[in-house]
Amino acid sequence: MVRRFPVEVLRRRLRAFQEGLRSRGVDAAMVRVKSTFTYLVGFKWLRPAMLVPADGDPVFFVPKGEEVGFSEYLWVGEVVTFRDGGELMGKVSSTVRGRGFRVVGLEYGIERDAYILFYEMFKRLNPGVDVVDISGLVTELRMVKDEYELSAIRRAGELASKVMEVVASTIKPGVSETEVAAEAYYQALKLGSEEPKVHVNAGPHPRVHAEPLSSVKVREGTAVTVVLGIDYLNYYANISRTFIVGSSELGRKALKCAEEVYEVAKELTKPGVKPSEVMMELDKVYRKYGFLDNRVLGYLHSVGLQVEEPPITTIVPSHRFIKLREGMAVAMIHSPILIEGLGQVKIEDTFILGRDGLEQVTRF
Repeated sequence: MVRRFPVEVLRRRLRAFQEGLRSRGVDAAMVRVKSTFTYLVGFKWLRPAMLVPADGDPVFFVPKGEEVGFSEYLWVGEVVTFRDGGELMGKVSSTVRGRGFRVVGLEYGIERDAYILFYEMFKRLNPGVDVVDISGLVTELRMVKDEYELSAIRRAGELASKVMEVVASTIKPGVSETEVAAEAYYQALKLGSEEPKVHVNAGPHPRVHAEPLSSVKVREGTAVTVVLGIDYLNYYANISRTFIVGSSELGRKALKCAEEVYEVAKELTKPGVKPSEVMMELDKVYRKYGFLDNRVLGYLHSVGLQVEEPPITTIVPSHRFIKLREGMAVAMIHSPILIEGLGQVKIEDTFILGRDGLEQVTRF
């Protein structure tokens, strides 16, 4: 099979993860989060179950019948099969007990497949095991991208830009949010994106996380914001644009504010800077235009195997005080301006933080 990343790159990631477990006194980690699984082994699998000891090869728990196809991707470890959720939990628990693991790490993340149900079941079945959060370790490993990851993000940026170009032509009065999204999904999948993310918000009522609705249609004098997360080799680039349909003085003013905020952020965002420092300067622009109370706090998030990765300054306030680092890929301006009667206004691109400045990955 064609591997997406060289095995030595993946082996280096796995070793770094295991070194992190040992340094924290963790005997093993149970990886259920899909993006973390993909980071460590180089391919994605729905609802993964991977037990990584601090020393030695991992164990993969796979539904009976999937093991042959799964093993074609595998370059390390052993495969154990199960027939249902109860058998999965039983085999995981027996492996943990059989190997004498006393401290097991789980990732307490915000990703949709970080199931609290598994956490509760694991604790109940393993009362003698101390379960600890390893999300900090995962964040530290994934925050700065290697050249293979950055190459995939650059290509994802090219695809995202092409999709936005086509989608822009579909926005007209009477078209529903789902029709706009359908064109985005079609173009993205046609170009090779495997798991695109599309949000569409047609005014006049703003929605921050606007999963498209068939009942909401584009109207004259309102804003339509399209947010795209387009992946290549499982790595994402994020681009957002707002289109003012027809004539709107308020819309033009909000767009002008968003453009100025965007330019200030590009000028100030660099390695060594904290997002909170940039946010203070951006608020001066929002205040000048009278939109300080309309903006969502935070302006930046990382991108990679997820569209939104830590630091996520709009969701986790403490992330606003993390120093940005060379090799990070970030999307900004992530936070929209929300105006009742108009909609949301947002200009967002993906950038790579380099020693000599920002490299823009998406363009429209």
